[in-house]
Amino acid sequence: MMKPNQTNFARAALRNVAAVLAIATLPAFAQTAVGQQQPLESATEAEIRQFCTGIADAARDQRYLLQKQELEKLQADVDSRIAILEQRREEYEDWLGRRNEFMKQAEGQLVEIYKKMAPDAAAPQLEETNVILAAAIIMKLPPRQSSLILTEMSPDKAAQVASIMSSAGDPNTSKDPS
Repeated sequence: MMKPNQTNFARAALRNVAAVLAIATLPAFAQTAVGQQQPLESATEAEIRQFCTGIADAARDQRYLLQKQELEKLQADVDSRIAILEQRREEYEDWLGRRNEFMKQAEGQLVEIYKKMAPDAAAPQLEETNVILAAAIIMKLPPRQSSLILTEMSPDKAAQVASIMSSAGDPNTSKDPS
C-alpha cells in the first residue's frame, strides 16, 4: 500500500521520466550542422531504465491497492444484501409463527362446537369474541357454513374478519392485523 508521500513521489518520478525521455530522444533526431545525428548517451538510458525499474514496484502496489478497494466495495455490497435477506427471513419466520399461533387458537373442540351450530346462532356469538379468534374459527369451518355465518354478522365485523382471513394467507403480511 502506498502512502501519500509515495504517491506524490511516484507521480513526480513519472513526470521526470517523461521529461528525461523527451530530452534524451531529442539529440537522436536532431541534425548537426553537417547533417549527422548525435548518438544517445548510454548513461542516460541506464538511468532511465534504473528509474523505471525502481518505480515498477510502486506502480504494482498502487494497482493492488485499487483492486483491494474495489473488492472491499463489492464485499460491502454483498454484506448489505445478506443483511436485507436476513431481515426478510426474520419477517417471514415472525409471520409464520403468528399464523401458526392464529390457527392453533381455532383447533380442537371449539371448531366442532361452531360447526354444529346454526349460522344465525353462531354469528352473534362470534361477533362478541376477539376478531382474530372469530376469523380463525370461521377459517376452520366448511366454506358454505363460513359464508352463512359471515352473512349473518354485522357488515363491519364481517369485513374485519374477512380482512384478517385474507391476510392470514398472504405471506407478505408480517405485521399484526389488529
